[in-house]
Amino acid sequence: MRVLGAEFTRTCVSPEQFPAETWPEFAVVGRSNVGKSSLINALLQRKHLARVSRTPGKTQAVNFFEVRTGDPRLSTIRLADLPGYGYARVSKSLQREWAPLIEAYLTRRTLLRCVVLLIDARGAEASDENTYAWLRRCGHDPLVVMTKIDKLKRGERRDGENGVRQVLGLPPEVRPLGVSSITKEGREDLWKAIAARLKT
Repeated sequence: MRVLGAEFTRTCVSPEQFPAETWPEFAVVGRSNVGKSSLINALLQRKHLARVSRTPGKTQAVNFFEVRTGDPRLSTIRLADLPGYGYARVSKSLQREWAPLIEAYLTRRTLLRCVVLLIDARGAEASDENTYAWLRRCGHDPLVVMTKIDKLKRGERRDGENGVRQVLGLPPEVRPLGVSSITKEGREDLWKAIAARLKT
């Protein structure tokens, strides 16, 4: 996917603040510190568009970005950055406040075509399993993506993929995509997978 331009447009802390539905949308969700902001910047080919925080759990709202591409069928698309989950220092009460906001986004947006679920390639956790099941209950078929594959040797990646499969209970035909925000490996394959769903 050739990205012609991208810009941050809105931060929403309530469903009433969500932008009007105009273009196909995809959302990115993942455990805190999984590298979500770094991956968004790599996808959009911008260094600092999505803020990368050293404090896991920093994103506490739904952030929207508008993206212009070289694909005539997807000339403009929207990306939603959802709050991270599973970080112990974020209070349980605050996490409960996020849940209705995220669920409202996942269940109300008619142009939401793809939910990208990020899993650390070095190991999936129970919170990942719970989120995958929750997304399925919300009616989505998450696109599972393993981040930070540059941290694994080639021979370790198969074990990482098998571990993700086992924790999430993925069917044999579903293969997680591996990406690295550092080396950009897997970026084009991820864009192809996202574009295919946006065009449905």
